[in-house]
Amino acid sequence: MFLIQDPPYFLLVAGMLAALASGLAFEATLKELVQAWAKTRSSRMLANFQGVQLQLPFLGICIGVCVFLGSGLEIFGFPTWLSYAIAIPLTIFMGWLVWYQLGKLLVQLDKGGSRALDLDSFS
Repeated sequence: MFLIQDPPYFLLVAGMLAALASGLAFEATLKELVQAWAKTRSSRMLANFQGVQLQLPFLGICIGVCVFLGSGLEIFGFPTWLSYAIAIPLTIFMGWLVWYQLGKLLVQLDKGGSRALDLDSFS
């Protein structure tokens, strides 16, 4: 006899809350670092942005998103192993893309200041 397991609603909510809490910590840390950089305008300081201070909350975001995606797929009937086999590479790829874009934005900020990021000036 085939038994259907209870869907992991708790993991879905826990993953979402973990990603949101880590996102708020990431936002606060990034704002603090950018404000400190704006006072000193040191290129060395921008190089330190991608240190543990930002990596830890970003890792929390990625883990929360991975749990959210995996449990969301389980709710739709996928087996656990397949859900996380899809969620883990997808999360790693999305996390790498976001981290890469953040690095490019910080380099652009360092070269041209905040005016380099002003999208309204192009129109």
